[in-house]
Amino acid sequence: MAAAQPSGGAGAAQASASSARNFLAYRWQLISLPIAGLVLVPLLVIFSGWLNPETETWRHLAETVLGELIVNTLVLLLGVGAGVLMLGVGLAWLTSMCRFPGRRFFDWALMLPLALPAYVLAFVFIGLFDFSGPVQGTLREWFGPRGYWFPEVRSTGGVILVMVLVLYPYVYMLARTAFLTQGRGTLDAARMLGLGPWGAFFRVALPMARPAIAAGTALALMETLADFGTVAVFNYDTFTTAIYKAWFGLFNLQAAAQLASLLLLFVAMTLLLERRARGRSRYAEGSRGGQPHRIHLTGWHAGLATGAATLVFSAAFLLPMLQLLAWAWDIVRAELDARYLDLLLNTLMLGISAAFVTVTGALLLAFARRYQRDALTGAAVNIATLGYALPGSVLAVGIMLTLTGVDNFLQSVARGFGFDASGPVLTGTIAALLLAYLVRFLAVAFGPIDSTLGRIRDSLPEAARILGATPREVLTRVFLPLLSPGILTAILLVTVDVMKEMPATLLLRPFGWDTLAVRIYELTSEGEWERAALPAITLVMAGLLPVLLLVIRSARSANVAGRAERT
Repeated sequence: MAAAQPSGGAGAAQASASSARNFLAYRWQLISLPIAGLVLVPLLVIFSGWLNPETETWRHLAETVLGELIVNTLVLLLGVGAGVLMLGVGLAWLTSMCRFPGRRFFDWALMLPLALPAYVLAFVFIGLFDFSGPVQGTLREWFGPRGYWFPEVRSTGGVILVMVLVLYPYVYMLARTAFLTQGRGTLDAARMLGLGPWGAFFRVALPMARPAIAAGTALALMETLADFGTVAVFNYDTFTTAIYKAWFGLFNLQAAAQLASLLLLFVAMTLLLERRARGRSRYAEGSRGGQPHRIHLTGWHAGLATGAATLVFSAAFLLPMLQLLAWAWDIVRAELDARYLDLLLNTLMLGISAAFVTVTGALLLAFARRYQRDALTGAAVNIATLGYALPGSVLAVGIMLTLTGVDNFLQSVARGFGFDASGPVLTGTIAALLLAYLVRFLAVAFGPIDSTLGRIRDSLPEAARILGATPREVLTRVFLPLLSPGILTAILLVTVDVMKEMPATLLLRPFGWDTLAVRIYELTSEGEWERAALPAITLVMAGLLPVLLLVIRSARSANVAGRAERT
């Protein structure tokens, strides 16, 4: 007997219900894929620039500066990589595994240079140590014009030194955490087998910490590749300065895009080397048994450890801050005017707006990863969080080309309907800046939100639904309160990063829309170090907020480890 066919109304209802279920099943894909597209489209647009190569421009670059750009970029990468490794790993071992006078202070104080934008430390160093600066002026008074020698500040070594002093905390923090979490049993076994402190460090502790060290070094190298302000202050040509000159000097956006694609190759190589190093370095820890015993340094060893930590802290944070305060004290009344307040308001508005947009996108991606565990959604989330590896100058070029194409399309459509379509719609607007910040800092917001969401058990929202809560009530009364620590951390990190971001803001901002970072660039380009001090101090104070957050978290982790050791 044939089954009864459903009536037309019942069939339509079933089809509608089936469509609704399909939509609900794939809604997270429909959310995550467009966000991933925001990152992917500018990259594709950048590489599409090679479809129409600028032959004459590239011939000119090849004959003049291309070789110098490649050599300078490679030398900068090698120098900064070696410097952050030596400083970061050495200081991390000292503060985590040794006892010496001042260790507790330097344990957290050595993280503070993260609050200094590299371009701020750059102009402070030049203002202090250049030929016309106070240091060499004092030496000339003491020893005469030819009676002393001082290293050239505006040099390759000067750029490398400044960037090492700013970026070593990336390696320091991760290496320090790796050393602190290594088991006492493993290192004690190494000592019992005859290894001394240096042998245990090089043959046991260092290999076990290698993945964390590689990750910190990769972060420092990506920041080096992305830097524009520091190399511009030192007049040290790299790909970031070449992109700016091609865009604003040659007025050739296609050539800038092609230079940006070469810079992306350097970024890809850095990421590949980091992943290969981390992939090959898999070490099993033995019985943990609490933290290892610290080596008690005495005599000249203790003095050398304290002196080394003091020298690094003073050069990377204390001396620059004192010089900025001295400069700002002299000109604060002249500079603290309506224009400065406008700069501060613009900077805060951009930071808060970008944080709202970025944190919203990060929340959507985190929920997509939690509730849509398929390969496509996972790939979309991974692509969407690649933006932090993109230098701001590269991202600015890609977004400018993309929005220019969109503007051209919208203008042609408007003209087709008989409307007047003169002038850009999206290019050179705040929307372009917010899009750049969203792509650039989505990974920054995603990290703390995703880690916080991962600690929320499925049983909590399920219990709320069983008790009759609607999806909106589950979100507002269960998820958001539990996610608030991660959300606040993400808002803070994104706001500060946006405030300090220079290349993307400089290239994409609307005409006349300046921020503190742009003002610093303008003043340092003219050699007016004193006038740049006030906006620089403002950015440093803002940058201290996330660093202090990291310090507090680090202290809590150390206290927990100490209690575990005592029990």
